[in-house]
Amino acid sequence: MLVWLADFAVHFPILNVFRYITFRAGGATATALLFVFFFGPAAISWLRIKQGKGQPIRTDGPESHLAKRGTPTMGGLMILTGLFVATLLWGNLRNPYVWIVLGVTASYGAIGFYDDYLKVTKQSHKGFSSKARLGLEIVIALAACTAIMQVSPPSIASGFAMPFLKELMIPLGILFPLVTAFVVVGAGNSVNLTDGLDGLAIVPVMIAAGTFGFIAYLAGNAIFANYLQIHHVPGVGELAVICGAMMGAGLGFLWFNAPPAQIFMGDTGSLGLGGMLGTIAVAIKHEIVLAIVGGLFVVEALSVIIQVAVFKRTGKRVFLMAPIHHHFEKLGWTEPQVVIRFWIISVVLALVGLATLKLR
Repeated sequence: MLVWLADFAVHFPILNVFRYITFRAGGATATALLFVFFFGPAAISWLRIKQGKGQPIRTDGPESHLAKRGTPTMGGLMILTGLFVATLLWGNLRNPYVWIVLGVTASYGAIGFYDDYLKVTKQSHKGFSSKARLGLEIVIALAACTAIMQVSPPSIASGFAMPFLKELMIPLGILFPLVTAFVVVGAGNSVNLTDGLDGLAIVPVMIAAGTFGFIAYLAGNAIFANYLQIHHVPGVGELAVICGAMMGAGLGFLWFNAPPAQIFMGDTGSLGLGGMLGTIAVAIKHEIVLAIVGGLFVVEALSVIIQVAVFKRTGKRVFLMAPIHHHFEKLGWTEPQVVIRFWIISVVLALVGLATLKLR
């Protein structure tokens, strides 16, 4: 853990650079990228051998997807491993926020891994029981949000911030874990639903991670937070290191996940990364901004909810197929068109989210 070298900066000034979050975030990005890039081929080969037929492909989906049979899944293991290695190397492990975020990421990743394992071994889309899976996610999110409330400054610990109203913070009291747990669980499952095309989920996740890494750095700095009129949360700046590691690991994974994908992210990655983003949003008091920056994930989730609700009530479908990225495929868009256009939308939403930082 290189950050411990900062303790010796008093005697060795050259090591003072390790005190800077920006330097360590950059180091985490490069470390995670190189780790996934170099170990990726071996991981893909190992997963292909272990899984045999790979991830089962929906027979009721676009016909072009049938050519993807045999592609291994659980690529999230590559991302999460790179993320953890880089964070443990460059992050300040005395910071409680780091452990809370890593704990949710690992726990949600484990749930996703078990779901992927069942799907691969049974060659079925029916993995982990949805009720049991959701119950575990809620328990983990409640524990994480309670921990965040305990380590946050008392003045804002149980408050829910509003991005467009700088001074307003809704006091939730003991309801804080319940409300914010919904953010974490929702983020995890929304990213999970988005992961349906080659490269579709990983780039919006990287965009969101970069955006929240920047916001975390600002929120953790009293001067910047005061100038931008956002709530200052001491210690959350360290989460920029995790976000940097996420971006690096994501870039490394995209090398192998770009169309045509050599490996799928699977629930292992999508659920873990979504939970990570949700937890960071809660820690830095930007829960609503997550709904803006991650608007693509919100739309994907809503498309499924609307499709199911309307079909159960009327027997008719609103979309040709849900999640909504499949709807556009059914309309005749090619997979690369859907993916790249959704990436563009993610960039625009990230810029809108950043605009909430300076609205006077």
